Amino acid sequence: MAILAAQSAQAQTYTVLYSFTGGTDGKDPAARVIQDAEGNLYGTTFGGGTSGKGTVFKLSITGKETVLHSFTGGTDGGSPDAGVIRDGNGNLYGTTVEGGASNAGTVFKLSITGKETVLHSFTGGADGAYPTGGVIRDGSGNIYGTAFLGGASGNGTVFKLSTTGVETVLYSFTGGADGAQPVAGVIRDAKGNLYGTTQAGGDLTCGAPYGCGTVFKLDTTRKETVVYSFTGADGDRPTAGLFMDGSYNLYGTTYVGGDLNCLSGGCGTVFKLSSTGKETVLHSFADGTDGGLPYAGLIRDGNGNLYGTTAGGGNPWCGCGTVFKLSKTGQETVLYTFTGGADGGSPVAGVIRDAQGNLYGTTSRGGVVYNGGTVFKLTP
Repeated sequence: MAILAAQSAQAQTYTVLYSFTGGTDGKDPAARVIQDAEGNLYGTTFGGGTSGKGTVFKLSITGKETVLHSFTGGTDGGSPDAGVIRDGNGNLYGTTVEGGASNAGTVFKLSITGKETVLHSFTGGADGAYPTGGVIRDGSGNIYGTAFLGGASGNGTVFKLSTTGVETVLYSFTGGADGAQPVAGVIRDAKGNLYGTTQAGGDLTCGAPYGCGTVFKLDTTRKETVVYSFTGADGDRPTAGLFMDGSYNLYGTTYVGGDLNCLSGGCGTVFKLSSTGKETVLHSFADGTDGGLPYAGLIRDGNGNLYGTTAGGGNPWCGCGTVFKLSKTGQETVLYTFTGGADGGSPVAGVIRDAQGNLYGTTSRGGVVYNGGTVFKLTP
């Protein structure tokens, strides 16, 4: 199912590595892939599989797809919205939005032999509910993540899962100035502080009464600090996670906000947040050929260029999204514009980059069937 598409105007070579059929192989990949040392890719699909509740898959360098696990929607989990991480032994870790003992989602581990272990089933109560973001691991094997809802006030949590499977709620969002509804997971600095985003809360005069979202820090004593509250023109509704550079600057996207004349509420931004909390909008999308509605996060190369995707904009006939590059000076280059056909469309996940500068990602639509989606490679 390797399909070579035409080169973009920027002379990038775009290749569809795999098109999901929507059957047992999965459909609607909504998360970023990861790559091992041999070049194999690993990811999840939100739907498809033997029970229609999503899969974990492996894609070889020759384009052969292997379903490592098909979720049933029962106690093993269902509908993974985030990707997976991989430990030194090849085990995979991730979350599901549905399923588990209370149908409020799970954290799972998948061994190299394909054996799935549910590390935690959310109850939908104080421990959290519906984890839409992925997880990270520290050097001791503890797992950190977020739950979209649940917690003490029902507005989501940040949690830690020990190596023995004991869950600790590190923070429960109140839905006020501290934020609400974290869609993405967290990152961790060398001191053990966690950083993330919430799509709501913060300045409640923005998008009243829900707020336009926040960037937050959670220190090792579980003290939460709002690093930044979005107000609209500077961004609104961050649905993606962050990354941090060597100077402790944070980078991310907001799904809407920015130019408020675009779709009446803004078409999204790329932002930088300094270590002192000063925000700079690096790019405001216009939902034209430059793209619009960036749902996913960013990566950065050694020269400081940023790479990401937009779920909308691009092709004026379909608005099926783009892959873009943003220079250190804020100049945007559209590396690929999706057509919504065999090449895919509506990427809601970000990209990864290998040592040769190739980009890999997923689209949630397009491919051999409309709602199937694809895994792609973009070669410079």
